[in-house]
Amino acid sequence: MSNAKLQPVLDHIDADFDNSLDRLFTLLRIKSISSEAAFADDCKAAADHLARDIATLGFTAEVRPTAGHPAIVAKAFVVKANGSTDGRPHVLFYGHYDVQPVDPLNLWHRPPFEPVVTDHADGRKIIVARGAEDDKGQLMTFVEACRAWKQVTGSLPVDITMIIEGEEEIGSKNFVPFLEANKDELKADFALVCDTGMWDQNTPAITTSLRGLVYDEVKIKAANRDLHSGVFGGGAQNPIRVLTRILGGLFDENGHITIPGFYDGVKDLPPDILAQWKKLNLTPERFLKPIGLSLPAGEKDRLLIEQLSSRPTCDINGIIGGYTGEGSKTVIPAEASAKVSFRLVEGQNPEKIRKAFRDYVTARLPADCKVEFIDHSSAPAIALDWNMKPLAAARRALTDEWGKEALLIGSGASIPIVADFKRTLGLDSVLVGFGLDDDNIHSPNEKYDLRSFHKGIRSWARILAAFAEAK
Repeated sequence: MSNAKLQPVLDHIDADFDNSLDRLFTLLRIKSISSEAAFADDCKAAADHLARDIATLGFTAEVRPTAGHPAIVAKAFVVKANGSTDGRPHVLFYGHYDVQPVDPLNLWHRPPFEPVVTDHADGRKIIVARGAEDDKGQLMTFVEACRAWKQVTGSLPVDITMIIEGEEEIGSKNFVPFLEANKDELKADFALVCDTGMWDQNTPAITTSLRGLVYDEVKIKAANRDLHSGVFGGGAQNPIRVLTRILGGLFDENGHITIPGFYDGVKDLPPDILAQWKKLNLTPERFLKPIGLSLPAGEKDRLLIEQLSSRPTCDINGIIGGYTGEGSKTVIPAEASAKVSFRLVEGQNPEKIRKAFRDYVTARLPADCKVEFIDHSSAPAIALDWNMKPLAAARRALTDEWGKEALLIGSGASIPIVADFKRTLGLDSVLVGFGLDDDNIHSPNEKYDLRSFHKGIRSWARILAAFAEAK
């Protein structure tokens, strides 16, 4: 799209920024805590407020009921006289209006639902409030970009459906059935998710992969009761010893996971992306020292950033067995259990990994022991096609706005809604966000850099224009 159209939009964003901030503050004042029944009316109020605001931009905006907190569906299409669209790109934008509880309240420097712009210790201007970054500030960057396009040009560069939920912070348990029930209505070319972050204060990023998850619990049982170690010690199987021996064998001396077939389907990064990641120089000094550590614990033949973002992992999240109370008790326990999670990458099938882990444990079980497994959760990894046009378009737009090449990065975590979009709607998601690592999301004194909010709006304005050109 020509600069003649885009530049006036960017100029308007700058001139109207104080009003954009006021609109964000109005939303931040609503106590939309989804996990507590006492705030159900506030969640409804947040949905109603957003729907009214988005409707002023020419969207048909509706608050839709779910089995829990309501969702917002808003649409803005260019339709020809014969009822057809003009073939423009159609994006589905996702955000959430619900927020985390504020506990412990005594650690907040000011009331969490009274937003304020203040100074950070390093001189940055920051917005402080619950939801400032996660996700009210993030979603409003997109809404304000749409507002600027409408006010300056009278139209939007692409067709847009917005879907904003109210249960992300409690696992979207009622939102996924809503997607399934409305999948025909929510068809689009691809999805946009603004719930991620930047590499640093000055470097924009697009999250191109999310690790999947398998979470299993293993319980090993031996004798039919706890045993006195003075009577049975040395002769009876000890489930803790059996369990720890099995768990200890999950890794070799180089940090590789030893489960047969675990790495089947795992691909290396494209060479150009790996070269880009190497230049980021994510060192143990920078990443591990603040948490009191110094040595990477993953695969020794991989960069630290690969260990964190693009390689599969296994972690023992908890282990229970025997007597753990005060003092001593000479007991051989009847059972011991552990909770084990695997972060997966593209090419790994969660159910195959779960079966491989269970087969690994079972094959190492002594004859006197039995094992039970409990399935806690699973989700596949998500990876974008590095060559998809929307990804390249968004990257160019971010680079133009921030003056630094936008990075393509992997996330070691999972964002379940991205997998839901792929499974339910068949949509790939472009994940662009402007959060920073020190934003204190889910913690007291949550913040969002004022610059992130301002340049986030400008970034989305550029991205929408870039999508229009890339059709």
